[in-house]
Amino acid sequence: MRAIGFATYKEWAAYRSHMAVSLLVGPVYFLVQFFIWSAVFQGTTSLNGFTLEQMLSYFGIAAVINYLTFDFADWNLQMLVRSGKFVTFALRPIPHWLFALAQKLGHRSLGFLIEFVPVSLIFLFIFGIKLWPTLPWWALLSVSLSFLMNFMVNYCVGLTAFWLVRAEGVRRVFLLLKDISAGLFVPLTFFPEWTQKALFFLPFQFITYVPTRVFIGHYELAGYSIGIPALVALQAGATAIMAFLMLALYRSAMRRFTGVGV
Repeated sequence: MRAIGFATYKEWAAYRSHMAVSLLVGPVYFLVQFFIWSAVFQGTTSLNGFTLEQMLSYFGIAAVINYLTFDFADWNLQMLVRSGKFVTFALRPIPHWLFALAQKLGHRSLGFLIEFVPVSLIFLFIFGIKLWPTLPWWALLSVSLSFLMNFMVNYCVGLTAFWLVRAEGVRRVFLLLKDISAGLFVPLTFFPEWTQKALFFLPFQFITYVPTRVFIGHYELAGYSIGIPALVALQAGATAIMAFLMLALYRSAMRRFTGVGV
């Protein structure tokens, strides 16, 4: 895995300008959020338990966490299946999901240097967003679990290609719903109560909403207020369940897979 991760790091370093675009996209997206929420908060100091400062902190923290957990395993896997190139991975001595995870580790290691660090400094010194977590070690563990959860959810989406072959439409719709349900566009507490209860039992909140709340030091959803240690333990349990589901789906996909090649 270390060799695969290092090779991926060097490969993407040759095209690092692709990642450098994030130096513009991230701050511009945050600036849009700043204008939107400044208008929303006019005439009020608090909305759904958030002040304007807390809301901006939420989006700033969510943005930098996304740089650490970003994943494209779904696109890569579907491309391999559709082109027939997956057959070469089926013959290798390690399962493809482990290969893909090693690739993500290498890719995000480079992303940490090119995306995470510069954008964090922009948020800190230009926008004044405090990015130091209330409980650093719990935050680090939560982001690590988020890293794995995002990979496994996306990989499961990619595995649908073994049944659908051209699953681009399904992939786009699912990933949009995933981002909405993860709290990437708006905190989940802004949804109706019945929606919050449904989202509480789905794995998507553990990708963005939960690690962001761990950073802030307080969690609330669907009327539940959970302490940070208990919340991270719940996140670990959800990640373990997702790992079991991914491996089961992977084995089913391998039984279905047929391919030819040289």
